[in-house]
Amino acid sequence: MKSNFKSYDELPLMLTAADISGILGMSLNNCYELLKTPGFPVIYVSKRRMVVLKDKFIAWMDKQVS
Repeated sequence: MKSNFKSYDELPLMLTAADISGILGMSLNNCYELLKTPGFPVIYVSKRRMVVLKDKFIAWMDKQVS
């Protein structure tokens, strides 16, 4: 899946699994596994619906590369 976003500023406030999949260039199935990883800043909106706040995702990304 390819991302339509060119910069962090274009990201929506809340990212879905499809958004993250496109940003990271990974399959949707692998993205769902990432969302279930301890320490990943996911918010469960319902039993099956997960989102990640943009600022928490950016902070997580920065932590991964430092």
